[in-house]
Amino acid sequence: MNTSQKTEVIELLKEKFSNYSNFYITDTESLTVEQVNSLRRHCFDKKVEMKVAKNTLIKKALESLDAERFSGVYDALNNVTAIMFSESPKDPAVIISAFRDSNNNAKKPLLKAAFIDGEVFIGDNQLASLKNIKTKNELIGDIIGLLQSPAKRVIAALLHHTEKNNAAETPAAE
Repeated sequence: MNTSQKTEVIELLKEKFSNYSNFYITDTESLTVEQVNSLRRHCFDKKVEMKVAKNTLIKKALESLDAERFSGVYDALNNVTAIMFSESPKDPAVIISAFRDSNNNAKKPLLKAAFIDGEVFIGDNQLASLKNIKTKNELIGDIIGLLQSPAKRVIAALLHHTEKNNAAETPAAE
């Protein structure tokens, strides 16, 4: 790879890191070509972009954007690295888990690090936690549900009270 090609890759990565507030760094070293293609299809289906790049180029792209902000992920840049870029903080974790399940509980791809809205999660042991993160829409739904709950109880109580009163006022058939 010549200097201009490396510069092109760095610029592409910088654009991706700038456009996404969530990315996962994974190790796909022992996956077959068929498995990598399958993983890419899973990513495509969930609107997750997957890029494979050299660790030094990834690090240069991150350093040129904000060396301090991304410093927590530098140690994860080793072996074969695939980066999963996503709008959703949990979709890559769901994809990795589902991919492992569909491949007889394989250990790959291995989660090396995740960068979620400015927070760094290191290690494959974080996968279960990341899979359970609630998205913004899920949190909004929970809040709306909580706000609606007291109103629903009041309406149900009023309806029950009205039905009770109507039953009491109706004369019994003789």
